[in-house]
Parts: sequence; C-alpha cells; structure tokens
Amino acid sequence: MDVHFLTPLFTPKSIVVFAGPADDAERQTPYARALRAALAAAPGSAEPVYLDVQTTGTLADLARARADLAIIALPPDEVAAAMEVAARIGCRAVLIIGSGLDAERCAQLQRIARRENVHLLGPNSLGFQRPSLGLNASAAGPLPLEGSLALVSQSGALTASMLDWARHNHVGFSQVVSIGPDAAVDLAQVLDFLATDARTHGIVVYLEGIANARRFMSALRSAAHAKPVVVLKAGRRSAGNEAALTHCRAIVGSDDVFDAALRRAGAVRVRSFVELFSASKCLAARYRPVGKRLGIVTNGGGPGVLAADWVSEIGLQLGRLSAESVNALRPQLPPRTSMSDLIDLSSEAGPEHFAAALQAVARDPGMDGALVIFSPQLESDALETARAIAALQPAFGKPLLACWMGDATVAAARRLLNDAGIPSFRTPEAAVGAFGNLASFYENQQLLQQTPPPMSDLAVPDIEGARLLIESVLAERRRSLTELESKALLAAFHIPVTQTMLARNPNEAMMIATQLGFPVALKIDSPDVVHKSDVQGVVLNIQNGASARDAYAEMIERVRRLQPDARINGVTVQRMARNRRGREVYVGMVTDPAFGPVIVFGAGGTMIELIADRSMELPPLNQFLARRLIDRARIAESLAELPGMPAANLDALERVLLRVSEMVCEFPQLREMDINPLIVDEDGAVAVDARVVLHPIGQAARSGDYGHLAILPYPARYVQVWPLKGGGEVSVRPVRPDDAESLQQLVRGLKPESRYFRFVSSMTELPPALLSRLTLIDYDREMALVALYRERVAGPDGEMVDAERIVGVSRCITNPDQTSCEFSLLVADDFAGRGLGSRLMEAIMDAAREMGLDEIDGLVLTNNADMLKLMRALGFTIKPFAEDPDFRLVTRRLQG
Repeated sequence: MDVHFLTPLFTPKSIVVFAGPADDAERQTPYARALRAALAAAPGSAEPVYLDVQTTGTLADLARARADLAIIALPPDEVAAAMEVAARIGCRAVLIIGSGLDAERCAQLQRIARRENVHLLGPNSLGFQRPSLGLNASAAGPLPLEGSLALVSQSGALTASMLDWARHNHVGFSQVVSIGPDAAVDLAQVLDFLATDARTHGIVVYLEGIANARRFMSALRSAAHAKPVVVLKAGRRSAGNEAALTHCRAIVGSDDVFDAALRRAGAVRVRSFVELFSASKCLAARYRPVGKRLGIVTNGGGPGVLAADWVSEIGLQLGRLSAESVNALRPQLPPRTSMSDLIDLSSEAGPEHFAAALQAVARDPGMDGALVIFSPQLESDALETARAIAALQPAFGKPLLACWMGDATVAAARRLLNDAGIPSFRTPEAAVGAFGNLASFYENQQLLQQTPPPMSDLAVPDIEGARLLIESVLAERRRSLTELESKALLAAFHIPVTQTMLARNPNEAMMIATQLGFPVALKIDSPDVVHKSDVQGVVLNIQNGASARDAYAEMIERVRRLQPDARINGVTVQRMARNRRGREVYVGMVTDPAFGPVIVFGAGGTMIELIADRSMELPPLNQFLARRLIDRARIAESLAELPGMPAANLDALERVLLRVSEMVCEFPQLREMDINPLIVDEDGAVAVDARVVLHPIGQAARSGDYGHLAILPYPARYVQVWPLKGGGEVSVRPVRPDDAESLQQLVRGLKPESRYFRFVSSMTELPPALLSRLTLIDYDREMALVALYRERVAGPDGEMVDAERIVGVSRCITNPDQTSCEFSLLVADDFAGRGLGSRLMEAIMDAAREMGLDEIDGLVLTNNADMLKLMRALGFTIKPFAEDPDFRLVTRRLQG
C-alpha cells in the first residue's frame, strides 16, 4: 500500500495503445505517427498492444488486453470512445496525446476519468518519457539519456526545447512529463509522485498556471523537502499573466507573491530559460549546497573580477581562504599569484596549479563552493587543465563549477568537464548565477522547515472582541473599518496604537487636543473615505487649541466639497508620535487571487508608493520567518544603529508581525490591512494610522478552519498529555520537521522483528528521503502524531539532563479517492504493553474523522499477531489481501 497511486501511469507493467490503424493515413494523426515511432525506437519492458476502437470487437474480446496504462493518440472525435473502452477493460491510467480538444471535450473526458476512477494525464499533452524503463510514451522527440533529473512542463514547446538542449549537453533525465493546460493529473500530483521517486534527485518545473494554490504548495513543499526543485514561471508582468491565464484557464498569482510562495516552499525560482538550463546542470550534478560563500580560482584577472562583481550583485559572498590556507598554498603556485580576494593564478598557471588551488578551497571551511575560470593563454592547455579538474570531482565534497572561456579552442575541454559531471558555463556571470540558485535553495530550505501554529506564544489576544467588531461592520454592509475601528482591532491583538479620540464638532476637537497635549494630528473619520490624503483629510503638527478648532472646520468643509456623498462621523484627534529617532515602516496584508493572504513589510510614511520597498511572506509566521521578512526589505539597513540614532527595537517589530499573522490566520474576513506608519525606535513600536478592509465569508469558510491560507498552520489543537499504564506520561503532538533525528533514533532502537513488521525491510535506519517525507508532512492530507517521553539522560559533559525521545508514532494518509485513508503505527519496544499503541490509533482515527474521511485501512503482516489482536480490539475488519497472501487488509468505518 506504499506504492504511489500514479505508479500505473508512470511505471506501467502493461500498455495498450489506441492510435488508429497503421495503414490508414486518414485516421493517423501526426501525434499517432510520432507515438508509434517513439514506442518502436525505445522498446521498454512493457511491450504495447495496439487496439482499434472501431474494429476490435466485443468487450469480451478485449478482456485479454487488460493493462495498467492506455495511451490514446486519436482524432478529437474518437478520444472519448477510446477512453470508455480503456476504462472498461480495466486500465488504471490513461494518457491522451494530442492537441485541439476544446474545453467541453476536455471536461467530458475528465468526467469519464472520475466516474471510472482512472488517472488521466492530458488531454492536450505531449505525454511522458521514462528512460530507465526505456519507455517513450510521448510525441516530444527521442528518448533522452538516463539521469537523475526530472522535467515537468506545462508547455509542449519548452519540453521539446529542453530535451534538445539536454542531448547536446549530456544531461540525462529520470522522467519527462508534458502536462497540458487541461490535465486531470495536474502538476501537484506529478510533483507528489516525483518526491517519492527513487530515481529522481532533482526536479525542474516550467509553470504557466495553477488551479489550486493549497494543493500546489503542499506538493511543492513535499517535493522540495526531499530534493532540489527549480521553477520557471511564465507571466512575470501583467501582460504575461493575461497570456498565461488565457492559455491555461487557470489562476496565476502576482509575481511578488509567487516569489514568496516559492521561498516558503523551499524551491528556487529562475527568471529565464538560460537560468533554467544553468540550474539544470547543477541539479544533474546532484549538488546540495551548504551556504553562499563562493571561492573563485582563475588564470585571468578580468574574468575573475567580472565573477566577483556578479557575486556581490546577486547577494552572494566572495569566499576567502584563511591565513593558514594561504600560507600552505603559496609555495605550490606561480610567484605572481594573488590571493587577496579571489585566487588569481596569473597567466603562467598550469594544470597542477589549478588543482592545488581547488584542493585548498575544498579543505577550507570558509568556502561553500568553487568556481574555476579558465581563460586561454599563450602557453595554457585547456584540455589538460580540464582533465586535472575532473580528477578532483569525485572527492571534492562541495559544489564545483567551471567556466572555460572561448569557443573552438576549449570545446573538447567543455565536453570532458560535462562528461565528468562538472557543470560548465561559457561566461563567469552564468556560472555565478548558477551557484546563486544553489545558495537560494539552501536559504529557502530554512524557510521550508518552519511550521508555525496559527497563534504565537505571546499574550492571548481578545479574539471574541475582534470578532464582534468585524461582524458588526459587515452587518452594516460596510467593507472598510474607520481609523478608530481599525485601531481597536489592532489593540485587541495587543499591537500598540496611538491614543485616538473622535471629535464631532470644532469645540470638541479643541478640548480633546488640549487634553491630549500638543502637537496633535487631525484626521477625517468616514467609512466612505478609503485614502484620507485623496480628500486632504489629514492635518499634522497642530500646536494650539484655536488651530485645532479651525483645522476641524476647514477639513469638514473640504471633504464635503471633494466627496459630497461621504458619510462623516467627525474628526479623530491624536497626539503626534515623537518620531525624531523613530523609523517609519509599513506592515500590512494583501489578498492574492491564487495564494490568499500575504503579509507585507517595508518602508512606510507618505512616500510608501514612491519608494516601493516591500517584502512578502505567506502566513502563518513565527519569529524566524518574521525576522527574515524584515531582513529582505531595503529599509532593514536603516533599522540598525546609525550616527545619532540607536538601533530600532526589532523584537517589538517582530511582535507586531506575529500579531498581524495571528489576525490573518484567525479571520478569513480580512481582505487588506495597512498599518502605516508604524513608528519603531529603540523603545518599541506604535501604530500611528491603520486601515482595514473586509469581505464577507460563506458558511464553508468560517473562522478557525484556515481554508483561506495557502499553507496550513501547525495543528496545535492536537497537543495533549496522556498517562501511561504503570506510571509516567507522554506528551502527544503532530510531527514537525525537526523530529527527524528523534524519529531515526526510534527506528534504530527497534528490534529487527519490530522494524520488519513496520517497514517490511531489514534496514536498520530510515533513508534520508523517507525520513524527510515522514517528518515534513502536509497536514491537509495526512496527520502524524508522535508520543514523546521525558527522561534523564547523560549529557555531552557527563551531567544528567532532561531529554525527550519519540516512543510512538501513528499516521494516516488520505488515499487518492479522498474518502479513505491508510494508517501506520509504530511503538518503541520498551513501551509495548503500556496502552500507547491503542491510544495512538484512537487519536489518529479521531484526526481522520475531523478530516472528513469515511474509512481507515492498512496492511498488517499475517504473522504480526500482536498488531492483528490490537486491530480486532479496535473494531477493525480483517480479511486476506488479494495481491499478497503475506498480508492482511484491516479496515474500519469512521463515520456513523
């Protein structure tokens, strides 16, 4: 039951093909001819059986053609009939190759697939290729070399271009999938398959549109946690977005938000085909970077300086050898070598000098990777130098990239480097950019590890008061909160706000201003005025009562003239914030059509739109994510200590961001929010002005279900403490990514028999890819509860310390039918018989019920008597498993 549900599609044991009769030119589409040629040129282990819908005969005659996969390459008006036949002869997956099927026909085919429980790739697809199986089920060209890189593309033209490039650059693929704009098996499902595919070590994605942001983010996070993922997205500008939407009839998020989503998913975004090819070279080399310090070794000062400049331009760091490394290396290099920044070997360098310098880089802990740049010199030997570099590759231990400049004179050297698995580039900038993608992957992996809960550990906010405020505004059929209402909402979540009072006439404005103390600010208060500056509805630095009275009267008159239909409650009066040493920043949220709410931070004040400084992050946030959000904004530099100005209180700023995240998670009614300016100084942060825009939600999207978020928060509601038989207790909570090592220790500590009962394998520990998949999970479609036991253990220095270890895990994963789930259970041997297994199973069944699932099932080895006994006690039905007599299938209804 661990076999992925798309295995019949991508790893079929048997295939039938509907491509029309080979001798009938009228019924042979160009795609059918290409498919026949592709299958004939690459005969895989599953030999295809060709069928003709119009002439084959009865279904009884077809029964012997039962297969995992049916490939259809027929004219549009014959596709539906072929798919009906494929479904009725038991095909579990269908691939439709071709183009020209309109939206109505595509919808019809998807309905057939859902009705027959068939996995459908296409229509309007070029198909897929699996070099390891010798299977070319596509019209995308010849089968590529076998490799570790997977390509998933929503463009047939790009798929063909990438394959052509790969052939000339000796890049191999584990799988190539061309997904059409109307595919029933979508990008998220393909990513989910590739995340578990043992032959795939890196994934390249060309993306034009997504239909479901939550499902896309879930699959992308899962894949990127297991292996590097690089994404090229079409539609970076508004015109491009419109083209992508028209082409795919799907939603594409705005460019800035998409960047934020990819960062949070742990993937890397590239901006051009050139970058995509460069990233593919690095992924094919299986590089897993550890930082962004790049060491440069060159025999030409000019190219080295170009590379160093680009290192700085894209936010990397130039790696420098330690003094100890320099002293050890200098006797091995030409006399004119410079090692002040990069390692410039001078024009006299030979292959042995390049090798010595690179070995020093490999050993130095201050370097995360190396770029070697070769510039043809009078007596240099490009091929021998490349051969010396290639000899270092197997034991180098860090990303090693090469740039052999020139053309004809270095062509043979480039081929040698490619054959050795060293990514080779024609320009220093391209090589540095490729390393930058690796460094981005490393940084984004840190973001991927974060799984914050919806509520922080700060003081509990007044959620009920905030809800009443929001509901009262919506009940008045209003969307915009006034400044007073907006500040009341912020105050409910303990965000400091300036004291603000409403004046309803000029005399009240004068009295309130006098009580608050001068200087004061006056602002129009109207539910119909969205931007106060549009109607000159703000007056600052009022110094006395008479001026406050006059400013009130003039403001009311001005607003009525400029916006006569506006309802005016009065004018708010607030004391001017003392910001002589404060910085004006902006904190807010926007709602993206695809990815939902996004938290924004940047420079604030009246110049906010002109400065256009903003960074974005998807909620929920924790302290780590909030600090990274601050660091990405340009204004972050001005928050540090400056001449005459202490450093801003970043802890206070982080708390505001966490509070905004809480609001966004808790209330799906929030559409937009501006806290501008938020003044932050050495003492704290205070919101001077705020604006909140709401939108009503339906019955299916209530507060607290988090369906409006692209990333489901950590489900802290499952945290609990259980007593154990015989004394003691365990704390139970959903699994987190940082549980990987503790889970590995649990598996290592099991008896061989216990490991075999759980994993049906003699392995002594979990492989890294499986460990990642078990600890970073999508809480939407699966749940894993870990039981932790606190005990006294010996620390590093021999002293006794408290430590927690995982002593049990229960897990349920939603099946493709979306109505049932598969479970697993594991309990440490020294905790057997203490009631932990039954409690973990009951808890995971409760979680599955909450997910709306109807049935839970699993496989248990026939000789695992204790597990079968537990299943009977919990009310499971036990029956033989038809596909393997060594197992029993256990099932139980969850609802009713």
